[in-house]
Amino acid sequence: MKKLILNYHFFVLGLIGLVLNSCNTKFRVWVGKDSQKIYNLNYGEHKRQKMDIFLPAEYAQDSPVVLIIHGGAWKYGRKEHMIKIQKMLYANNIPSINMNYRLVSKHFTYKDQLDDINTVIEKFNSLSEKSELLPNNYILLGESAGGHLALLYGYRNSDKIKKIISLSGPTDFYSPEYLNSFYSKYTSGTVQKMVGTRFDRKNLSEEFQKASPIANITNVPTLLFQGNQDFLVNQKQGLALDSALTAKNIPHKFIFMDNTGHAPRFFSKVKRENIIYPNILDWIKK
Repeated sequence: MKKLILNYHFFVLGLIGLVLNSCNTKFRVWVGKDSQKIYNLNYGEHKRQKMDIFLPAEYAQDSPVVLIIHGGAWKYGRKEHMIKIQKMLYANNIPSINMNYRLVSKHFTYKDQLDDINTVIEKFNSLSEKSELLPNNYILLGESAGGHLALLYGYRNSDKIKKIISLSGPTDFYSPEYLNSFYSKYTSGTVQKMVGTRFDRKNLSEEFQKASPIANITNVPTLLFQGNQDFLVNQKQGLALDSALTAKNIPHKFIFMDNTGHAPRFFSKVKRENIIYPNILDWIKK
């Protein structure tokens, strides 16, 4: 009798889930009244390959999906560090995906992380009809190392990426200005692991150029944030990309913040609410 009741219980739960899903035209895993938040959806077999999808109650079919890429020097971090941005986008009726990716180790480099971005896009493209959105209509938003990945993937995949937003993202690992800087001396070890190739200042592999967004620029509109007192990503990284985009006449906007360090979104409510978030929203909606 006890077993029969338990089986009936699971049958009723399954039936309720079936009815709820059939009553909604948009893709559903977690069902809200007029919107949905889907947590930890697998996009691959690795434990890091998970994403959170936030779909607000109302959005146009041609709304771009913002794909959010966390920072952490390519070998740390997780999507939860970007949850405030995802909630801000959700509150402004903007669909978004917040992804984890495989971290740099002896097994993985930035190339695997770019592959993860591509896999997320392919996964959501397969769901785009159910979510009533267009495929290959994305804005990449990355912070720090995530900014680098957003820039590099975006420039290499202009057919899928409509705009890029980089918050404190590094841009250059190969130019003479970088190689001759003090900044390169304390970042070269991390960059070497990220690229997966030995960093030899006197005979630098072309792999470091391939990994540099500034060497891969295409016609993708770009919003850049850079602090003038950033000791993790030197201010010249943002300034150099701004100059390169200007020289190539690529639509872009450069937000250069005085008295500002790395990733100010975390540390300054004033800059977050009065500079960073308004410019992000304006860039997405323009």
